[in-house]
Amino acid sequence: MEKNLTTGSVFRTLLGFSLPYLLSYFLQTLYGMADLFIIGQFNGVESTTAVSIGSQVMHMLTVMIVGLAMGATVMIGQAVGAGQKEKASLAVGNTATLFFTLSLAVTAILLISVRPIVTVMSTPKEAVAGTIAYLTICFLGIPFITAYNIISSIFRGMGDSKSPMYFVALACAVNIGLDYLFIGEMGLGAAGAALGTTLSQTVSVIIAFFVIRRRPTGLTLSKKGFKPHRETMGRILWIGIPIAMQDGFIQISFIVITIIANRRGLNDAAAVGIVEKIIGILFLVPSSMLQSVSALAAQNVGAGKHDRARRTLFYAALLSFGWGLLAVALMQYDAETFVGLFAEDAAVLRLGGQYMRGYVWDAALAGIHFCFSGYFCAYGLSVISFVHNSISIVCVRIPFAYLASKYFADTLFPMGLASTAGSGISVLICIGVFLWLERKWRMEDGVSR
Repeated sequence: MEKNLTTGSVFRTLLGFSLPYLLSYFLQTLYGMADLFIIGQFNGVESTTAVSIGSQVMHMLTVMIVGLAMGATVMIGQAVGAGQKEKASLAVGNTATLFFTLSLAVTAILLISVRPIVTVMSTPKEAVAGTIAYLTICFLGIPFITAYNIISSIFRGMGDSKSPMYFVALACAVNIGLDYLFIGEMGLGAAGAALGTTLSQTVSVIIAFFVIRRRPTGLTLSKKGFKPHRETMGRILWIGIPIAMQDGFIQISFIVITIIANRRGLNDAAAVGIVEKIIGILFLVPSSMLQSVSALAAQNVGAGKHDRARRTLFYAALLSFGWGLLAVALMQYDAETFVGLFAEDAAVLRLGGQYMRGYVWDAALAGIHFCFSGYFCAYGLSVISFVHNSISIVCVRIPFAYLASKYFADTLFPMGLASTAGSGISVLICIGVFLWLERKWRMEDGVSR
């Protein structure tokens, strides 16, 4: 399972590692897409809104778990790159112990907080019951969602991005089948969508554990490795917490925008929810590059090959930006067709098209600062990513969205531009910090890293 990512062509290594990652993200995004698509076939706008709001909350939790798990990916990657097998084994064991404990605590807290969360989201009254049912069932599956993402982070830290792809492919297939059973045949609505998602994650985790037990990993795991080790857990949290907070903050900003849209009415709420799902597809390349840069650069940092880490960043940013420009061209041409995959109402199509045409520019700019975030994380500097995202959210994203909603009541286009403007600020900060770090390292080492 372990793979050395510190030799060979940087560009080919990046593509070979990121493509399975990209497919994994695509399949994982299909969870929410399938729920939204299938429930739209059998239920009305209120159920579609319930699933879109509920899945947005779950997406926020999932990306925060993934962000926290990046601490494990980086630690394992650096240890593997440096040839320190014992350190890598300790990181794997402590990751399992840490996240198992956290998942149980988070599940209990969230189950108590279901109704307050639905209230804070300003959920339209027609969708309240469905949203409560969806979130309650999904919250019960938090331990399995956590387990899947931790297993994936361990595999990727060791250079294996293919195994997680197989696990999520299985879960996606099971999810789609269960959605048609629970929503279509049994008529369970939003609750059926949540059941399909939770049970499919459970199946994926069981299969993943079965595979791990029978596949050589190159590491020796013992009871000692699972015993809490202060330095190891501290390092995992030091790297992972800023990323988790960053991702959570980004999702909170999207939720704030959703709340603003919800207060404009059911059609605006449905349009924003649908576009967020489509944007999830467009962001697959930037997201996969972020994770790929962090894993590849971490191994190269561990091996002392800083030039390879830097070239990984540049290639990934170029690929992400190119993809973003393609997405911009496509959505400017005909955004309504894509929105129409999830709704037939004319008002929702019109509003969704407006929101998408403003929002889609973010796909190009976000790809750049996502890659920088992965690079900073590989060096254990994840706090930089948290800072630049916090600045863009507090100073640009949220206030711009509020002002756009207030002064442009007849269109969602300016609200879409709020996220794009925020990413523009992040890109400028990332470039500035990168140049400052390069200069600092040259002065410290006498040569460029």
